[in-house]
Amino acid sequence: MREAAQGLAERGYEVDVLTTCAQDHFTWANEFPPGVAADGSVTVRRFPTLQNRDHHGWDRAQEKILSGDQLDELDELAWSNGRFRVPDLYLYLSGHAAEYAAIVFSPYLFWTTLYCAGIAPERTVLMPCLHDEPYAYLRSVAAALASAAVVWFLSEPEHQLAHRLAPVAAHHSVVGAAVKIPESYDPDGFRERHNLMRPYVLYAGRREGGKGWQELMAGFGLAVRRHHLPFDLVTVGVGHAQVPASLEDRIVDLGYLAPGEVPDAFAAADAFVQPSANESFSRTIMEAWLAETVVIASGASDVVTWHCERSGGGLVYADELELGQCLRFVAQAPEQAAQLARMGRDYVLANYRWPLVLDAMERSLEDLL
Repeated sequence: MREAAQGLAERGYEVDVLTTCAQDHFTWANEFPPGVAADGSVTVRRFPTLQNRDHHGWDRAQEKILSGDQLDELDELAWSNGRFRVPDLYLYLSGHAAEYAAIVFSPYLFWTTLYCAGIAPERTVLMPCLHDEPYAYLRSVAAALASAAVVWFLSEPEHQLAHRLAPVAAHHSVVGAAVKIPESYDPDGFRERHNLMRPYVLYAGRREGGKGWQELMAGFGLAVRRHHLPFDLVTVGVGHAQVPASLEDRIVDLGYLAPGEVPDAFAAADAFVQPSANESFSRTIMEAWLAETVVIASGASDVVTWHCERSGGGLVYADELELGQCLRFVAQAPEQAAQLARMGRDYVLANYRWPLVLDAMERSLEDLL
C-alpha cells in the first residue's frame, strides 16, 4: 500500500494515508506519535488505537468463528471491536470524506476497513487481500464487498474466492500487485555478513501459525533426516520463530532484516519455501523469482499454485513427503532448479512491475471519477 501510494503521488495524485499509531498487528500498541507527517510526497495522518479491556466477548466470538459457527450480529460486533478501535480516524474520515475523490481500504480483516468503509461507499475502493479462511465468511465482509464502489483484487484466485463468498460490487477488477526490482544483488556478501556457512533454503514472512511456519519446521526436519540434505533453513521476518531444540543446529533465525538486506537474502538462498495457504498475492515469491531463486510452495494456496503453474517457476507440494522431494530435487539438480527460477523472473517482469499495476489502478480510478 505504501508503494502504491507513493507511485500514484509520483503520477500527480494528491495522496493522504490515514492509518494507526501501531507498528504491528499482534498488539496494536501505539508506537508512533499521532499527527501528520510526510513520507516523500505522501501525507501520513496517524491516529491512536484504543484497546478493548473486556476480552470475553471477543474470545467467545473468536472461538465460534474458528469452529465454523455462524455468529449473530452482537457476536460479530464484539469480534470486530474486540482487538482495537480507532475512533479518531473514523471521526476524521467522517468529516473529510467528501474531500477525497477515492478512499482505498485494505486489508479486509481489521476494524479500520470493516467500520470505515461504510462512511462513503460511493467513493470507496476496497482492496480486500482475501484468504479462504473463517474470517472471510463474516457478514461484515460480505457487506463491504457488495457496498464498495470499486473492488481491486490481487490475483484471479482471490477474485474467484470473492464471488464464492458474496455478491461483489459491479465495478471490480484484478489490478495485481508489484514489487520493486533491485538494481543488484550481493549473495556472497550476505552469507559472509551473517556467517551462513552451509547452503540454505529461505522462509521470509510472519512466523505464525496462519502462515504455515510450524508446519514448515516440522516438514523441513523430516526432510533433513530422511534425505540427508545439505541445507539449513534460514528465516527472516516478524514474530517469534520458536525453533525446537532438535532443529537448533539447522534453523537460523535472522529476525527482522533491514530492507536493503532482504533482496540479498533471497539471492543467496538455494530455494525459497512458501508454506502459507493464506495468500492473496504472495509478494515473497515474486521477490524470490526476481532474485532467480526457485520457489517451493504449499499446494494448499490456490493463489501460489496459480502463480507457479502460470510461470513454470515453482514446485508445489501437498504434504511433508512431497516437500522433502522438492528439497531433494533442488539439492540434486541445481541447474534445473535455476532454469525454473529464471522462468519465474520472466513471469514477474511481464506481469508485476509497478508501472503495469499503477496503470491498472489509474484506469479503475478514472472510471470511478
